[in-house]
Amino acid sequence: MGELILIRHGETAWTLSGQHTSYTDLPLTAHGEQQARALVPLLADHSIALTLVSPAQRARRTAELAGLTSPRLTPDLREWDYGGYEGVTTAEIQRTLPRWNLWTDGVALGPVEHPGESPSEVGDRADRVLAEVRTVLRPDGDDVTLVAHSHFLRVLTARYLELAPSAGALFQLSTGTLSRLGAEHGRPVITAWNVALPHGLRVAASPDMAGAT
Repeated sequence: MGELILIRHGETAWTLSGQHTSYTDLPLTAHGEQQARALVPLLADHSIALTLVSPAQRARRTAELAGLTSPRLTPDLREWDYGGYEGVTTAEIQRTLPRWNLWTDGVALGPVEHPGESPSEVGDRADRVLAEVRTVLRPDGDDVTLVAHSHFLRVLTARYLELAPSAGALFQLSTGTLSRLGAEHGRPVITAWNVALPHGLRVAASPDMAGAT
């Protein structure tokens, strides 16, 4: 059966600072672009039937640099709307709410255009994406690739595995990594997780990456 390939976009400035980033449309850093290019050999052996990409520029640029062709922008792949916590770090939130946890508590109310989402609302979006993916995936068929964001892809993974959206807390996901979801004996499974090309191999594969940190 074709697999579902998940790619988290490369590094941004707010990745480094730990600020929650949903609708703020940040570009990749130079290192983030290097991470995206390093996905090329990880995708080389895959035949991809469909690529769906978040509209955010950090996801679109990652797909481009990873060599994914004809991506389709998919609004449901956008990151969890953090509402009033947009641009705020977890440490800053926990100064006033010491027990706050995104996965169980959700976010503070934000502006009208970005009020924020609960875990179940993000789960609903993930379910819609998975419904579309399942119309394409076939036994012995090609893969489908999603290029999106950490928290959303973690929720989507939980839903793929038939778990509650909050179970996404179990799946740490780094920038510029590739993960794969498949099946074993008819049951959904994770077949690879948080995969990245080691730095030494990145340099060997692409000399212009030499000196990257």
